[in-house]
Amino acid sequence: MPYRPPLVPHETFVADPPDLPVRAPGEQGLSALARGEVVNTDGSGVICKGSTTDGDSLTVTISAAGEGVIRVRLSAAPDARSRSARALPLVHPQAHPARVTTDGDLVRIDAGGVVAELRLDPWQLRFLDADGRLLVTQNRGERDISGRLRTLPFGRSLVDGAVAAYHECFDAPGDERFVGLGEKFTRLDKRGQRALMWNFDAFGAESDRSHKNVPLYLSDRGYGVLVDSGMPVEFDICSSTHSCVQILVPDDLIDYYVIAGPTPSEILDRYDQLTSRPVLPPKWAFGTWISSGFYVDTQELVLERARRIRAGGIPCDVLHLDCYWQADGAWSDLAWDATNFPDPAGMLATLTEQGFKVSLWMNPYIMTGSPVFAQADAAGYFLRRADGSTYIADVWHGSYPVCGIVDFTNPAATEWFTGLLRDLLRQGAMVFKTDFAEGVPADAVAHNGMTGVELHNVYTLLFNDAVAAVTREVAGHGMVWARSSFLGGQRHPAQWSGDVNATYPGLASTLRGGLSHGLSGMPFWSHDAGGFHGTPTPDLYVRWAQFGALSPLVRFHGTTSRLPWDFPDDAAREAVEAIRLRYRLMPYLYSAAVTAARTGAPMLRALLVDSPDDPAAWNAELEYRLGTDLLVAPMINPDGQRQVYLPAGDDWIDFWTGEVRPGGRHLRVRTPLERIPLFVRRGALIATTEVGDTVGDGPFTDVTVQSWGGLTAETVIRDVDGDTVVLLVRDGDTVRASVDGPLPVRRIAFPPVTGAEPPVRVLIDGVPAPMGTVDGVPTAVLASG
Repeated sequence: MPYRPPLVPHETFVADPPDLPVRAPGEQGLSALARGEVVNTDGSGVICKGSTTDGDSLTVTISAAGEGVIRVRLSAAPDARSRSARALPLVHPQAHPARVTTDGDLVRIDAGGVVAELRLDPWQLRFLDADGRLLVTQNRGERDISGRLRTLPFGRSLVDGAVAAYHECFDAPGDERFVGLGEKFTRLDKRGQRALMWNFDAFGAESDRSHKNVPLYLSDRGYGVLVDSGMPVEFDICSSTHSCVQILVPDDLIDYYVIAGPTPSEILDRYDQLTSRPVLPPKWAFGTWISSGFYVDTQELVLERARRIRAGGIPCDVLHLDCYWQADGAWSDLAWDATNFPDPAGMLATLTEQGFKVSLWMNPYIMTGSPVFAQADAAGYFLRRADGSTYIADVWHGSYPVCGIVDFTNPAATEWFTGLLRDLLRQGAMVFKTDFAEGVPADAVAHNGMTGVELHNVYTLLFNDAVAAVTREVAGHGMVWARSSFLGGQRHPAQWSGDVNATYPGLASTLRGGLSHGLSGMPFWSHDAGGFHGTPTPDLYVRWAQFGALSPLVRFHGTTSRLPWDFPDDAAREAVEAIRLRYRLMPYLYSAAVTAARTGAPMLRALLVDSPDDPAAWNAELEYRLGTDLLVAPMINPDGQRQVYLPAGDDWIDFWTGEVRPGGRHLRVRTPLERIPLFVRRGALIATTEVGDTVGDGPFTDVTVQSWGGLTAETVIRDVDGDTVVLLVRDGDTVRASVDGPLPVRRIAFPPVTGAEPPVRVLIDGVPAPMGTVDGVPTAVLASG
């Protein structure tokens, strides 16, 4: 359970997690592995009979589950599986050959990038990389000065004769760092933290409550650990004792994977192979999303909003309609409020003509006052209580009517629910914001017999799978805009950080969550620009707009207006300029997005992703690389000052001034309101385009490649019609550019960089491109024809 301070009233939540039981003093219950005996060896690994400290025996399987991946299973029954597997499988291991060797009590299982080395008596398992370097080893239990066990070694624990949890314990050197575990708003390095894998309605983004838990962590030692369970797994990351990582799994087995790197990107690539590849959002989704906000909306207001956006030259691809497109008190019955939206089909057609896609808010709960509640209840479409009655849940925490929770383990309920969505998509809606889904109570019962504890975390996957499937069927893409997620949720782009407070600390903790979630396998993440709860000050509105514009995706949304014209003129101007910068950078951003979908490495990247051997990069948690070549440090203080770390191995160019800064050092920056701290890797080629009203769906046609430093370099510009490789070779005063791919590149620009002279002569595919000046920047332009 999350820590709750004394004397401070805390939120009540219908779906709080159950506590693990506590054994009575002196009660015996630990059943730890003491020794093992190999009972079978095949081409992928070994099966062992494990004798425990309490005289019991358990089955241990150690096998290859892919190149560089070792799987470890401990259970009483050889065919045991996670209780959440009744809903859907979370991990999909592939049969992979391993080289198994035995030398007395020593057994080695070699899966290529990682080797499991097992000592049978006494039992101890450790993992090495392909070069024999130790990655991690089991800890046999830490004891205090009184001889009492302080940690739970590999095995299980019983309370009152029943299994409470399986557990694992690993040694942790004093300087080892750990990241991941989902969208965590706490410090990026999870050392000293205790993370519970239970999806909460987080009430913001500034606590240890998380909407999106992923039982995966990465170590700076070059490996990751993934636990296959949908249950409320606990990761004690050097919290109970600084020398150990403990994993407690209240399930019918412990089933985990040690994934070799050595780099974070390689770990995430292997993680994707085990779970699912990220889904690339449609191209238009990378444009601006502008929301109605969390207050009553009407068809007239929507059309006026669209008119002002276009008249004001504000680039925007998506209009989002939040809760009030439906009748108040009838959420989420997926029916238009006929009073406020008398002609939704006509409205959607008009918006389509203006170049807008439309997003609709929804969730998997139906208020008891909704006209469709009785129908769905009579059909058995909601989760139930143990006595068979419908579970009426306070999922809105007292602020709105109680609800029934749609039961997606019931195929009929899923078909009914997606049928309502199908009608909206056919009408012209393009995408759904899949809100909530953290509200399955622990004592609920599902159609397939699962308890609420077993269903709680994986419920969001069932929900988003259903919405993505019907969206793909009608609209041709599988995108959702989700608040909650779990293991494998990278197949549900995009995800946003939830209801953060509109404060500078809220911005900072939101960024921490995004970095953590990216390191848990989610490339396409976003947040509410301006903050959700409350009204941002004008300066915070601008700073958050800049952060949003340089995020994987951007949406302006809040409890009050985030429309530029509802802020002072200077703040509105700077917020729109941030959006325009995003649209100029769109070829670069979309290329980074395609790469992220192919590799699993996040777009918004903690510095450690690209600099895993730089210790300081593992501590940099309030800045990021956007793609590989841009470094963004959102302003987190109202005084316009902050510290920035520039990772070692490259020089970095101030985007605004052209000043070159060496990597591997910290610097104190001060930026005026109109500038976000932004740096470009020296030598990078950044693809840009002219700003239009929308990104649209088609390929880019008007691209300039910016050469930051005028050096020999190569880049790949990825688009809907394929990849284009651009190579620049610098030879004295001459630059020769070659372009291989469908994208016509006719301009090479050389932004001013301290100490760098632009070339005198430029050839593009052998054709001279005369040098001139475009927007004050030296630019070679190939004549059309």
